[in-house]
Amino acid sequence: MIISASRRTDIPAFYSTWLLNRLQAGYVLVRNPFNPHQVSRVLLDPDVVDSIVFWTKNPAPMLERLEEIDRLGYRFFFQFTITAYDHSLEKNVPTMAAVIATFRDLAARIGPERVLWRFDPILFTPVFTPAYHLHWFDHLAAQLHGSTSRCTISFLSMYAKCKRNLRGLELLALDERKRMQFVAQLAAIAKKYQIQLLACCDSFLQEQGGITAARCIDGQLLASILGEPLRVSKAAGQRPGCGCVASIDIGAYHTCPHGCRYCYANSSEQLGTQNFASHDPDSPLLTGVLTGKETITVKKSISGRSAQGKLF
Repeated sequence: MIISASRRTDIPAFYSTWLLNRLQAGYVLVRNPFNPHQVSRVLLDPDVVDSIVFWTKNPAPMLERLEEIDRLGYRFFFQFTITAYDHSLEKNVPTMAAVIATFRDLAARIGPERVLWRFDPILFTPVFTPAYHLHWFDHLAAQLHGSTSRCTISFLSMYAKCKRNLRGLELLALDERKRMQFVAQLAAIAKKYQIQLLACCDSFLQEQGGITAARCIDGQLLASILGEPLRVSKAAGQRPGCGCVASIDIGAYHTCPHGCRYCYANSSEQLGTQNFASHDPDSPLLTGVLTGKETITVKKSISGRSAQGKLF
C-alpha cells in the first residue's frame, strides 16, 4: 500500500505535526471528497505501508521530523515543486532562494534519488513568458544540479476552480510550433545539468516532443528505494495518460494556505486558510470533526512487497 500525502494539500508544509501523530497512532480518517458522510479508516502500519509519497512546495517544517518517521519504519520520497512564479500567483510560498536551500538540504539528508523536482504547472502571461520560464528554469536546474535527477513538467489544465481563481489574469497560448520549441529548450537545459525531463499526463509532449511520460508515483522507483520487488497496480481515477501506480490519498481538498491561484485543489485562498484554522493536530481527521452521521469503513491495506513479486 502506498500513501499519498498529498495531491489534495501540502501536508509537509502545514500538517507535519498531525502526520507524525497519525503515524504514531497507526491510522488516519479520510473523508470521501464527494460524500463527506463516508469516511475511510486507513491503517498506517509500517508493515503494510510500502512508501509515503510527499507532495510539497515547502517541506522545511518537516525536515527535523524525518528521522522520527524513518525510525517508525516508514519509507518515503518527495515530489517537490519549485516554479519561477512570484507572489502574484503563489501568494504564501517562500522565496525561491529559501525553497532551493530547503531542496538541497532535503536531498543531502535522504538522497537525491528520493527528491523529485516538479516545474509545473506552466502557464504563460505577458509577464511569465517562455523566455522568463527558460531563464529561471536554467537558474533552478543549475542550483538543483546534484540534488535531483528528474524534473516533471506539465502545462496548466484549466479546471473550473483554476478558471475562477485565475480570473483577471491575461493568459497567453502558444501554437504547437512555439510550444515544441519551448519544450525542446527546457529539455536541453535539463540535460545540461544531468536532469531527466518528464511529462505529466501530456500525450502531446510525449508524442510530438519525445519527452518521457512521468510516473509521479513510480513503482520502479519505489522498488529501488525498498531494495526489493514491489507488486503494484495502475492507479484508477487519474487523468488520461497518468502513469502512476495505485495509492491512498490521506489529504483533503480546500485546506492548503499557500494561496496558489492556479491550484485545482482549493476553491479559494480564503477557504484554504479558513479550513487550516480549524485544524486540530490531535484529530484523526485532517480538518473538522466527526458529527456522528458518518459511515466509517476500514480501507483494505495490503503490502505490495513480495520476494516473488514482479517489478512494475
